[in-house]
Amino acid sequence: MRKRISKSGLTVNAIAGSYVVVLGLDISDAKRKGLLGFAIKRTDKTEGESYWMSGTKTFESVEPHPAPGGQYSSHVHPFQSFQWSDYSAKPNHSYTYTVIAMYGPVTDLKEGVSIDVSVTTEPTEGAEHTIHFNRGSVATQEYARRFQNIPPTPLKKGGPSAGQAAFDWLSRGLIEGIIEFIRRAEGEGYALKGCFYEFQWASVLDELRSAKGRGVDVTIVYDDIDNATGPHKKNEAAIKAEKVKTLTKPRQNGTLMHNKFIVLTKNDKPVAVLFGSTNLTLNGLFGHANCIHVVENPDIATKYLDFYAKLHTDPVTTRGNTYKQWTIDQTPAPAAATDFIDDMAPVFSPRANSDALDWYGSLAGAAKNALFMTFAFGMSDVFRNVYELKDEVLRVGLMEKEWNGRNKEAQIEAIRKIQALPNVVIAIGNRIPLNGFDQWLGEIDKIDKDAHVLWVHLKFMLVDPLSKHPIVVTGSANFSDASTTKNDENMLVIKDNTRVADIYLGEYMRLYSHYAFREAVAIFLQKNPGATPENMKLGFLKEDDDWTADAFNPKDRTARRARRLYFAGS
Repeated sequence: MRKRISKSGLTVNAIAGSYVVVLGLDISDAKRKGLLGFAIKRTDKTEGESYWMSGTKTFESVEPHPAPGGQYSSHVHPFQSFQWSDYSAKPNHSYTYTVIAMYGPVTDLKEGVSIDVSVTTEPTEGAEHTIHFNRGSVATQEYARRFQNIPPTPLKKGGPSAGQAAFDWLSRGLIEGIIEFIRRAEGEGYALKGCFYEFQWASVLDELRSAKGRGVDVTIVYDDIDNATGPHKKNEAAIKAEKVKTLTKPRQNGTLMHNKFIVLTKNDKPVAVLFGSTNLTLNGLFGHANCIHVVENPDIATKYLDFYAKLHTDPVTTRGNTYKQWTIDQTPAPAAATDFIDDMAPVFSPRANSDALDWYGSLAGAAKNALFMTFAFGMSDVFRNVYELKDEVLRVGLMEKEWNGRNKEAQIEAIRKIQALPNVVIAIGNRIPLNGFDQWLGEIDKIDKDAHVLWVHLKFMLVDPLSKHPIVVTGSANFSDASTTKNDENMLVIKDNTRVADIYLGEYMRLYSHYAFREAVAIFLQKNPGATPENMKLGFLKEDDDWTADAFNPKDRTARRARRLYFAGS
């Protein structure tokens, strides 16, 4: 849901996803003088609560010794940003946000122009699209406060564990959504047909076994490809432990069977498909950032069911095979208008050429106002070329790390050059390493001692998400050549669906904001050997209106101006 209101020089542009409400703010030049920030009050009409939203930064003159992890009312210590997000929103709730321009002096703040904007957050379940994102990382201030950085399961034998409460908080409905989807198969006449790269989490395997017990036809193709880094041994061990071997089919040919999807059918007719980036592991479900996406569309589900049937034959991918041409024939890329099914077009891999990756690059390059992408394993040349474009399109990147494979230093240097552009912002996964820094609590980095990806495992792209014609590309495939030409993968291109775009954008900004500051800490430490994070001294709000300067400077090099204009709809 979107709502934009302007009054007396103040603009508030609200974008409500399911768990996130983004507020883009703008103010006229005449109202900038003496502006010390914005106070924001949230009134929850669903639960009958009203209170000032809070932050960690304070005016030194008012609160010179803020407590680590402390929260301070924005009515006393206003937000000094033109893009603010509420990450504590709940799905299908009605909220009114009161945004007030606050003026000095800091010891006696005065309220200026204010705007009330009312929105209703999206339910996670929709008539056509149901979307669940997990928290995305245990490296959060809230996890440190709630669970004292104790992992949900012991990292070593005899170690402490936070238990089920931590699992529930980290999942935030993701594993519950998977289980609910499986339980839709009520008995005989239903079938669940799927493909998973990492097929290991006991409660999901148990749920599939229970479905089989009530008469559901269940078969899961899993990655059983014998290579040094694949999950085949852990998959086999989990399948044996949970006694579900009769429900599975090993995929032993190919390079990587990297899919994560299940198709629900009733009376041999496809009903819906669940897909996304989530592997069925401890880290996949509860650690790094992931999502699942359910599409209630028989024709789309049929496409995925055909893909499952193909993978069930365990096709080879060596030279001369017909499998790679089959994926092209089934899911052309770029998709023509006639290839879209209700504004959706699936893309399956591996393919005999790089047409799909080139199409994604063309979609990214065609963004008129903004591009948001996730990169779990570096950024390919296809997208570096887009992010390097010299124009005024806001481009945002969220990365697990800046590099992948060989030429690490060159890849990092390329990302640093992109980050220096005035319309580009890129955040890299990281954590706050110790208590007391900038009033933050120290954070842990992982909940699984064997975790390979710690922060960002998502694979999606948003093209002009706040327009009337957004494009969302989401699924299992990293935006790379290997995911296009070597691995078994699936993606879905979704056009013109503002509800889907709003949910994905909200979650994107939640994760971007989470990691942007942590990445700044990492860069500072890299540039200042021997320093500690405390040396950054970023703890206090500005006590004059100078904090607005970059956001209104036509020569701004920080992308603050670009973000103000985009999120406020200005």
